[in-house]
Amino acid sequence: MRFLLPVGLIATTLAIAPVRFDREKVLRVKPQDEKQANLIKDLAQTNQLDFWYPDAAHHVAPNMTVDFRVSEGESQSIQSALDQNQMHYEILIHNLQEEIEKQFGVKEDTPGRHSYATYNNWDKIVAWTEKMVHKHPEMVSRIKIGTTVEDNPLYVLKIGKKDERRKAIFMDCGIHAREWISPAFCQWFVYQATKTYGKNKIMTKLLDQMNFYVLPVFNVDGYIWSWTQDRMWRKNRSKNQNSKCFGTDLNRNFNVSWDSSPTTENPCTEIYRGPAPESEKETKAVTDFIRHHLSSITAYITIHSYSQVLLLPYGYTTELPPNHKELAKIAKISTDALSTRYETRYIYGPIASTIYPASGSSLDWAYNLGIKHTFAFELRDKGKFGFLLPQPQIKPTCKETMLAVKFIAKYILKHTS
Repeated sequence: MRFLLPVGLIATTLAIAPVRFDREKVLRVKPQDEKQANLIKDLAQTNQLDFWYPDAAHHVAPNMTVDFRVSEGESQSIQSALDQNQMHYEILIHNLQEEIEKQFGVKEDTPGRHSYATYNNWDKIVAWTEKMVHKHPEMVSRIKIGTTVEDNPLYVLKIGKKDERRKAIFMDCGIHAREWISPAFCQWFVYQATKTYGKNKIMTKLLDQMNFYVLPVFNVDGYIWSWTQDRMWRKNRSKNQNSKCFGTDLNRNFNVSWDSSPTTENPCTEIYRGPAPESEKETKAVTDFIRHHLSSITAYITIHSYSQVLLLPYGYTTELPPNHKELAKIAKISTDALSTRYETRYIYGPIASTIYPASGSSLDWAYNLGIKHTFAFELRDKGKFGFLLPQPQIKPTCKETMLAVKFIAKYILKHTS
């Protein structure tokens, strides 16, 4: 007897098969002039290119390093077009699926213990937040600041003593789902802060005198989706009206020059800004929390990947903020401190001139709200693996980044009122 599945169930079963990336490539090109830059833009019009750097085709400019993912079916024609136009290109990743599979199934250090050397899914991160509160009740508390579109909780961990009035730094990770090294750093930061308190002189002083609000995963729904369905997912998972495309880029959804870029209007692009500023539950939860604690929050840090850059305001304009010189000085010393561990080189500067213009970003929003020390880290690497940073690089990346964040915190403690 044949067993027939109901049609609806078949559809559901088919719909949840994870996206595969067999034999997809990541190419790197560096257009030498306007003509070559326009060729990349033209190819993006007629092919399904996923831009890794910059994050959209319209940012492509002469002498810019451009990384993009191309499907197996289109890679031959794309490579031919580049060859015909004498454009030198490099294949960074030959088979994306193989690289993705290397990120899963790595044995944990000790079964049952939270691992800081592997990537952790959302369930493990939630369990870890509970564990940190249980283990360090005098220093760690968990605050539910809201819920996501899919009703997952948004948790902030407050690290430090109970006094609300002390200076604080707000730090978020994982605003873009596919940037897995970012939440890994937030976990490492909390772990090291609690582990070294009372042993490390700088960390002890910081936690005695200030608080840290750490949001380990900003874009929870997108992060879950990147684990279960589509490793290359970037946006959140909200439904868009009159569109078959899902998701808003949460880092274009903040109320700062939100509608200045027409290129963020299309719901099917990776940089869709959403239907209105703060339209997304995740953005609204974070902005409400920061506004509520504005009297104590003196610095804002947001963690992304990749490209090894420390970014400063602004993204929506090339004008420099009034305290640009001070921010640049902090960035220089921070990146110098970072490089002392493994000689990893970072550059630094304002978003718009250092990478590319961006409207509606959390960094610019926080700065314009009155938090005059705002920083965005783009962590390792410079493109060899891109968003698929191998797990052996997690700890080194976290250790070096910790040096920079500690310097920023030390500066904030000493120099802000």
